[in-house]
Amino acid sequence: MITVPVTDYDSWRAAAIQLLAAGKSPNEIVWQAGLFADLPESGPTTGLTVPRAFIELAKVVALHRDVSRWFVLYRVLYRIVNGERDLLKIDIDDDVRELRLMEKAVSRDMHKMKAFVRFRRIPDSEPEVFVAWYRPDHYITEAVAPWFSRRFGSMRWSILTPDRSAHWDLETLSFGPGVPRSEAPGDDVLEDLWRDYYRSIFNPARVKIKAMRAEMPVRHWATLPETRVIPDLLAQADTRVVQMAKTQKMSALPFIPATRNLGELRAAAPGCRGCDLYERATQIVFGEGPKDAKVVMVGEQPGDEEDVKGHPFIGPAGRLLSKAMHETGLEREKIYVTNAVKHFKWIERGKRRIHAKPSGIEISACRPWLEAELASIEPELVVCLGATAAQSLMGRDFRITTERGKFFPHRWAKELVATIHPSAILRAQDRVEEEYGLFLKDLRIIAARLRELEKAS
Repeated sequence: MITVPVTDYDSWRAAAIQLLAAGKSPNEIVWQAGLFADLPESGPTTGLTVPRAFIELAKVVALHRDVSRWFVLYRVLYRIVNGERDLLKIDIDDDVRELRLMEKAVSRDMHKMKAFVRFRRIPDSEPEVFVAWYRPDHYITEAVAPWFSRRFGSMRWSILTPDRSAHWDLETLSFGPGVPRSEAPGDDVLEDLWRDYYRSIFNPARVKIKAMRAEMPVRHWATLPETRVIPDLLAQADTRVVQMAKTQKMSALPFIPATRNLGELRAAAPGCRGCDLYERATQIVFGEGPKDAKVVMVGEQPGDEEDVKGHPFIGPAGRLLSKAMHETGLEREKIYVTNAVKHFKWIERGKRRIHAKPSGIEISACRPWLEAELASIEPELVVCLGATAAQSLMGRDFRITTERGKFFPHRWAKELVATIHPSAILRAQDRVEEEYGLFLKDLRIIAARLRELEKAS
């Protein structure tokens, strides 16, 4: 028997090549964790070829925690180079099936790491640094870390695990030894933000506890701040479902006057009680622009600045929209701007009010106001900024990712087109310039289409 220590895919591959060249069968080898191997003298390795599918599979399986992975990998490799060239195509083969199950376990673990890592800010760090502690099932830290460097490329962070640690300094991704949970940072202000966000997206009508535990295993709960509110949310689920059923009848329709006069509609809007959002908003934010505008731009809802001042699209997203319109030849003063939801929905974060996505019920309740505006203006073109606006007018199956920039006939205008909301550009971190360029491209197409519609009318 030959004892072969191995640490990772590269060391296993190097050892496997020598063993194959020496003609060693799987049953002659004991694989174990270690650094130095006493390998036999091998013959020439020229002419040894392996299907690329096996190499890709082996790189993933090498990340599995079970030490038997090395033995199974070598056994499959040995069979492939000794006549069973198409072995990986035989899914019912015991060895192949075992490798596939390991591959699936590693891939699932990588997905979970991307979903469950939660960064915490290091107090008083200058420059600002964020740290997360996570316990993966397999040796995936170095494989997944590049994804985090792309996703969170604009912040300095470290991900600590019991096996390895990954560090990003805005330029370089580096790795170090593992760190125990006791050395990881505790709670910070981001914890409350995660919990508030989870409360806002929790749907009690769709609670499936078994599925939730499968997707969010209990062993990960210690590092997930939102899990602290799950017991309370589950306890309140039945009551909230009943409340949701009652609110299905919410609608702004009873508060809308039977008129197409835009001024009368605007005057009546402050009295709307069609949903509960009015209770926490400073005021309703009605649309603004020419009553005979050729273009109506529809966003999601007013933001904090719009809520305070009572005018749509005057905050950071609105200013970006104005800049983009100017660059693409669209004159804002000739365009009517409004939102699918007229009141600001928010959650409190210290002294700040943070945007919260309106629910489908709230969007539906407010739709009569938007339809009344469109019926009054009769625009040539409706431009939906973001998924909420587009789905409000085109249905819940509408997808910005696939339908962006396409023109559709619509009951409230000759055509409707959708693009992203300017706020999505502001949230794009290191992709701001790229997303802004795509947004300008969309607006240029819209400007050209508007000119065509005006010539035809």
